[in-house]
Formats: sequence, structure tokens, C-alpha cells
Amino acid sequence: MKTLLNFTFLVLFTFSSFSQDANFRKKEFLLEKGIAISGYDPTSYFSGKAQKGKKEFSVVHEGIIYQFLNANNLETFKKNPTKYEPQYGGWCAYAMGSKGEKVEVDPETFKIVNGKLYLFYHTLFSNTLTDWNKDENSLKSKADINWNKFIKR
Repeated sequence: MKTLLNFTFLVLFTFSSFSQDANFRKKEFLLEKGIAISGYDPTSYFSGKAQKGKKEFSVVHEGIIYQFLNANNLETFKKNPTKYEPQYGGWCAYAMGSKGEKVEVDPETFKIVNGKLYLFYHTLFSNTLTDWNKDENSLKSKADINWNKFIKR
């Protein structure tokens, strides 16, 4: 009986921790209608081109919905989601590094650095990827510190 109670407590504790983490991620990640990266397939970036995912190829990872171009990309993501998730919750890497702010992105403006996906704000008159490239190491270090402030609240 004691073993059953311990097991039940462990399951409830694990579910509670997951639920809190999922709620945090939903609050801190950049989501459009509840979907990450405006529905773009996170694995597609690693082939060099951002591509829109499809609703029929969706998965929820730790509270965040991702969409994929096809079943193969979905399965690739499921094998190693942390490899494919965008850094800083999908917010603009440059803004996170330069000001510690959450700024929306153009999901087609991105860079892969050391196997990680970084997204950037881009409009007709401003492309923060260009600014990021001028001082990438310093901005990345600052962005890591600033993002930790958001996730440790």
C-alpha cells in the first residue's frame, strides 16, 4: 500500500511539474493563435529554408504546438525536440541580446548557429539579422543572460 501511495504521489508531482512548465512556456513563448513559429516547420530551417507546416502534422511539446511540413519532419522533431526548438522562445534573438526585450519575428528571417535556431525581426526598413551578424558573440551571450531572466521568474 505504501508503495502504491508513493507511486501515486510521484505521478501527481511529475504531472504538476509538467503542467507548471507547460503553462510557463505558453506564457513566455512567442505563439500565434497558440502555435509556435507562426506555423512554420522547425525542422525545415535546418535544411536551409523556412517552410510552413500543416495542421495535420502537429505535435504538442511541453505545452507548445508545432506544425510540420510532413510526417517525416514531425518524427524527426519528436526524436530530439530541443535541437529544433527556436532559441529564446521564438522571440527575436537580436532584441533579446541588445535590450532584453521580447520582439516578434519574421519567421523567414533566421540563422542556425552551432546547431541552434535563431529568429529575427525583419521589415522593409529593418533587418535585425544584419545587426546580429555584426556582433553575434556578444549579443548571443547577452541574449542568453536576458532569456534566463524571463525563464527564472
